[in-house]
Amino acid sequence: MTESILAVAAGIAILVWGADRFVAGSAAVARNLGVSPLVIGLTIVAFGTSAPEVIVSAVAAFKGNPGLSVGNAIGSNITNIALVLGMTALVQPITVHSAMLRREFPVLLGIMLAAFLLVCDGELGRADGTILLAGLAALVWWLIRMGMRTRSCPSPASSDAASCDPMGEEFEAEIPAEMPTSVAVMWFIVGLALLLAGSRALVWGAVRIAQGLGVSDIVIGIGIVGVGTSLPELAASITSAIRKEDDIAVGNVIGSNMFNLLAVLGLPGVIMPLNIGRIVFVRDFPVMAALTLALFIMAFGCRKAGRITRLEGAILVVSFFAYQIALYSY
Repeated sequence: MTESILAVAAGIAILVWGADRFVAGSAAVARNLGVSPLVIGLTIVAFGTSAPEVIVSAVAAFKGNPGLSVGNAIGSNITNIALVLGMTALVQPITVHSAMLRREFPVLLGIMLAAFLLVCDGELGRADGTILLAGLAALVWWLIRMGMRTRSCPSPASSDAASCDPMGEEFEAEIPAEMPTSVAVMWFIVGLALLLAGSRALVWGAVRIAQGLGVSDIVIGIGIVGVGTSLPELAASITSAIRKEDDIAVGNVIGSNMFNLLAVLGLPGVIMPLNIGRIVFVRDFPVMAALTLALFIMAFGCRKAGRITRLEGAILVVSFFAYQIALYSY
């Protein structure tokens, strides 16, 4: 068991650093090719923060543990909202100005509903996985078009939902400005290699722990793996909030959750179809849906900027730990 725990800890550490290098390298390459910071942030950065979940999902499915992938997708979404945004709001209350994020909220809700309808029969098959991956392609296309049609605003006060968005300026400050393409490509390759190595260690250790404790792969995926692969989002969101880049803090979570439902949940269906136990629909999906709706209510902001206060952040964090306790005692 000690070796398994060390493998999980090492895998998570490698994944966190690998994801950072992967995002930095790919974002710098795109910037050097003339892609706008807004498009980079909406696509490459959003996908990059979900890269640990995606690689872990693929590795787990190829190794015959697709339940770990399903648990990872659901667990990461729960962790992103309850722990990541909750901890971020405790450090610094979050105010959402971006009009694009307000467009993404309903899309996230729609994706969550579609994913539920596809798997509510208790099966995640190749047809289901293919539909989810097709939805991923459509999402990326929509994000690129939205990013290309919207210009950056110098401040939230000057934003106009029809023409500009303050999130562009925030991404401008985050993307590496002066990284030679050769160095960027090197970090992209190194980051990808680290993601693969970290994923293999994490999956191996997580499966051994599940067998040792006598619990299902889905429970370990939701708990240990879901939390571990969400650490890049936690670091990115807290850092963004401290820098007063609130829209990025929320945008990282929304983007990651959409990619998790489409890519992380879709991959195991295509690679190795599986049956999903009833407990997932009784315990885990409702928690994910409730937290997503809570995020929508707190941060949407119809006529004024949405806001997640410290009190709401504390409620999210408490709900996360309460869920983790219920997860292992249910």
